Parts: sequence; C-alpha cells; structure tokens
Amino acid sequence: MFSELPLHERLLKAVEELKFAEPTPVQAAAIPLALQGHDLRVTAQTGSGKTAAFVLPILNRLIGPAQRRVDIRALILLPTRELAQQTLKEVERFAQFTFLKAGLITGGEDFKVQAAMLRKVPDILIGTPGRMLEHLNAGHLELDKVEVLVFDEADRMLDMGFAEDVERLTDECPNRQQTLLFSATTGGNALREMTQKVLREPKHLLLNQVSELAEGIRQQVITADHDQHKEALIHWLVTNETFQKAIIFTNTKAWADRLYGRLVAQDIKAFVLHGDKDQKDRKAAIDRFKQGGSKVLVATDVAARGLDIEGLDLVINFDMPRSGDDYVHRVGRTGRAGGEGLAISLITHNDWNLMSSIERYLKQSFERRVIKELKGTYSGPKKVKASGKAAGTKKKKTEAKGDKKKAPAKRKPASKPKSELVSQDGLAPLKKRKAPAAE
Repeated sequence: MFSELPLHERLLKAVEELKFAEPTPVQAAAIPLALQGHDLRVTAQTGSGKTAAFVLPILNRLIGPAQRRVDIRALILLPTRELAQQTLKEVERFAQFTFLKAGLITGGEDFKVQAAMLRKVPDILIGTPGRMLEHLNAGHLELDKVEVLVFDEADRMLDMGFAEDVERLTDECPNRQQTLLFSATTGGNALREMTQKVLREPKHLLLNQVSELAEGIRQQVITADHDQHKEALIHWLVTNETFQKAIIFTNTKAWADRLYGRLVAQDIKAFVLHGDKDQKDRKAAIDRFKQGGSKVLVATDVAARGLDIEGLDLVINFDMPRSGDDYVHRVGRTGRAGGEGLAISLITHNDWNLMSSIERYLKQSFERRVIKELKGTYSGPKKVKASGKAAGTKKKKTEAKGDKKKAPAKRKPASKPKSELVSQDGLAPLKKRKAPAAE
C-alpha cells in the first residue's frame, strides 16, 4: 500500500485523491531506494508507472513551506515534447497539495514566453535537451543548485542523438545529490557508458527482462504482398477489428500522411502525428485522440514513447520498426498498467528478416494471422534459416581459380578494305550495289 511508504502526508493525500491504492512493482522497488538518496538505474516496461517512481521521491525531497523560489532544484530530461508534457501533468497531479511548482521547456513553444517562466524559477524543470541548451546558451538557465537530476527514456535520448547535450547538461549540475536514470530497455553500449558517467554507486533495478516487456499483449503478424496490400489490410482492420482506440505506426512522415489521407477519404475519422507537425497541431491531435474525437491515430515513432492514452487497445505496425527496442515502445502504447491489448504487424518479404530479428530479440514467436477476404500470395519465405530469417537462393559455384585457364579470346579477322572485297568464289571483285530509288 502507498500508505506504508515513508512519503509526506500531502503526497499521500494526493495519491489517495488520485485513487492509487497499491504501488506498481517498479514503484514499490524504486521509491524506497530513491527516498534513501541512492542513485538509481531502473529498467522497467513501458506503462508500468515509472513516472510516479521518480516524481514522488523528488516531491518528497523538495516539499516544504511556501517560500520565494530562487533556484531550480530538480531537472527532469526526456526525449520528446509529448513525454515532457505528460510528465508535467503527473508532477502537477502529485504536487496538488504542496507549494511546489514545475515548468516545461520544449521545442515548438515561444522562446520568450519560456524565458519569462524561467525568471519565476520553478522548483522542478521538465524538458527536452535541445531546447534546454538553447536557454542555457542564452543565459536564461542556471542549474548549479539542482539537487536531483532525472533521465527518463534515456535509451531513446541517445538514439535521437542527444548524447553530447545530455553530457553538457549533466556537467551544468555539479552539485546534484542524486541522479535517477529510467528506461524501458537495457539499451546498448552507449547507455552503459552514460550510466558510468552520470551515476554514482547506483542501485540497479531490472524489473523486466526484455522478453517480458510485452506480456498481456497479443502479438500478431499478417503477411502482405506489397504496400498497397498493406493499405487494404489497414482499412479492413480499422473497419472490422474490435477496439476502442488504435495507433497505426509508420517509419516515415510521408507514409503517415498518405495513410491518414486514405482513411479520411474512406470516411474514417483519424488524426496524424509526426515531427513535421508544429507543436500546436501535435498537441491538438493528442488531446482530441485522448478525448475520443477519433478512434485512430496515424503516427511515426514520435508517438512511441511516453503517450499514455486510456482505452488504447490496438497498435498496428504498417512498417516494422527498425529495432527490437522501438518495437517494445510501440507495442507498449497498449496493454498498459496490466491491461490487455493487441499488436498487429504487417509483413511483406522486405520486412520478414527484420520481424525475425525482433522475435529473436524478444525470445517470442508472433501469432500468424490470415484475413480471408484479403489473403495474398505471400505467406513467408519458402525456406528459413535456423534464425528464422529467409534463406537466400545459393548461386552456382564458379570454377575455382587455377582449375582451368580461360582460353584466349579469338581474334576477329581484320576487315578488308571495301576495294578488296571479293565474291564468294574468291575470284571476281564484288560490285557495289546501287541504292534503290526512293519510292
């Protein structure tokens, strides 16, 4: 029970108001250690309640009587605007009975308005690395009094090329007393290096093996002959599948716009979300989708992290994601907080090997599904390797070098001058033929 955690009474009141009775596994494991002041490296599945696991300890540390704020005391860095906005809402919900204030700094918003907010000095600053650095370089931001530094979705930040930005911002917080690093996957070498640089004698909490990250979610594969066949399958699924809300993921903005246009043309109300949309359009699309203005959202991976949408129970991968970690995050938009969900991936022959690699990464086999009305000719490779990837056709072996020497190319006989041309009997010279008269 939350009431058993050593949290301030005002925070417990907020938790009770929000009807959070029992902490999730990641909250139960991380909150006590964070309250003790340890640095943490936490890996837990998306939708498991990671945000509360670091927000509540931060608020507990900073809570106190109303007073004039002079320093930013906590900094929370996230990879995307949407995740930052969602985290701000969580902070405000848990801090509703305290005097603590939070501010948001992301791209796509008015720079001067953000600078004015920073002059009021929020207790907790939440944002994306790029825009944070812009304000830092402009002299609007001082982080030397930061006590707690949090990296959420740290693996995604590195994937997006924020490694140098993260390192710079970490250096700007030299007096921090605690650093918390959260992600849904264990990441690779870059994340291990980052962990070594920013954490001091951390406690490592691995709440889920990667193979457990999608438990409770049915994962299906439908084979398709080509992209146009995929489009037909998308229309059938959103028309016939039973769901409350669905996200369709593509790898490119162009395909997201195309699918969105096709759905609207077919009288299916949908929204589209990708990096080329300005911040107002992106926020409006998410808000309307959450409120039920549409059942379908078409998006690139900008929506794969941090979106917590109630009733989202279907994810369709029009394009297979480029890595196992990206797949985990996409699929993690559904089946959140112990709920059930369905994830469907559309696979052409070009997608097969990538799908097989993701199955191997997750140590799972996806369920194969056929839609009778749209059954295509492609059902997978004729032969597969032990890894599950398609077995290529072997080329005939050419003769080994040195077995036989190539015969020298025959020289063509030198052509004789026209004056020396002779008849077939080799005697009389051939007369030149007159060109036929034009008809």
